[in-house]
Amino acid sequence: MLIRAVEVEGRGLVDVRIGADGRIAELGPCLAGPADVHGRGGALLPGLHDHHVHLTALAAATASVRVGPRDIRGPAGLAKALREGPPGEWVRAVGYHESVAGELDRWTLDAMVPDRPVRVQHRSGAMWFLNSAALRSAGLDDGADRDGRLWRSDERLRRLVPPVRLDLAGLGLRAARRGVTGFTNADPRPAPGLARTLAVLPQRVVVMGVDATAPVKIMLDDQSLPTPTGLADTVAGARPRPVAVHCVTRVQLLVTLLALEQAGPVEGDRIEHGAVIPDEVLPWLRRLAVTVVTQPHFPVERGREYATDVSPDDRPHLYRCRSLAEAGIPPAAGTDAPYGTSDPWAVMRAAVAREDGEAVTAHAALRLFLGAPEQPARTRRLAVGSPADLCLLHVPLHEALDVLSADLVRAAYVGGRAITP
Repeated sequence: MLIRAVEVEGRGLVDVRIGADGRIAELGPCLAGPADVHGRGGALLPGLHDHHVHLTALAAATASVRVGPRDIRGPAGLAKALREGPPGEWVRAVGYHESVAGELDRWTLDAMVPDRPVRVQHRSGAMWFLNSAALRSAGLDDGADRDGRLWRSDERLRRLVPPVRLDLAGLGLRAARRGVTGFTNADPRPAPGLARTLAVLPQRVVVMGVDATAPVKIMLDDQSLPTPTGLADTVAGARPRPVAVHCVTRVQLLVTLLALEQAGPVEGDRIEHGAVIPDEVLPWLRRLAVTVVTQPHFPVERGREYATDVSPDDRPHLYRCRSLAEAGIPPAAGTDAPYGTSDPWAVMRAAVAREDGEAVTAHAALRLFLGAPEQPARTRRLAVGSPADLCLLHVPLHEALDVLSADLVRAAYVGGRAITP
């Protein structure tokens, strides 16, 4: 395939030929042969890669009721949304935060929907709330979970509740239209056969803990936090593979850095989220050469809730971006969808718009999603021999950086094959 007259960063206006092997074969002005696609001067970029996403949860979101702070307000609004949920035996709701209607348990949900199984997921993804009908149906009515609050129970619930329809076709199409050509699925305990399930997506998918080149995901919670030595043993057990450690609190990050120091870091080690990164650990992160895969949009999306939920000592250190780069720790980004927006361009706009000293330039925001899947902080560039995973824009790069919108995506290609209609 020959793509004519596209702007490639660092090369100006060129033609790009893609070989039968799905890689860039030639790149230069006035290549011979008829054009298969005329770029009309639009920018041709490496395809966007979402470095941290939960694909099956995102695919299930279309069959779920949205009950987050920006979807509904108050107990009456929550009750109405749950009662009017889509047809079927169960109601599955996602995105809940206490600012909507306070703390939830089985009895609170029973008052809203007494006669139909309901399960509501907290916005963090860490907690499910079930009403009495749901607990009875799942066989949990008289056990330790009888209050209806199930912590880190996704794996168990998969065996106990009816499966949810996964709209993987719609997910893949929506992502392609945004120029996304790859995902890193970040589930801590992938479901059996997950890689096969996700193989229907047109994008390239890296599954943590499954693919041989992918990092091993390590989940941390303050309630069950290991000692640094215990975590170092877990890290050593994963070697020679890198690890991706979930760190959303200050103590989780400190334990992780101590463990990596003890076990010895390897190329590809990652901190997932890095929700709280104090100034004093920045040199430590740089010395260990770990990558921080963060969500710079969360302080923008969740600012109102963070103002009350987060300790004042931690608020200046939330989801850092600019200060990481300035400290020599190039960040990368993942949407964390469905727990955040699934649109990388919206993440970029939020990263540029932050008002807490962590804002980055539009170009730096774009690079957050241009990293290599196995090395998210290493920016991919178009060159002869590189995979033809591409995002073609309607406009030159400088115009795109002014708006950072998915509306500017004209086409996406994986291995030289168009994945957009």
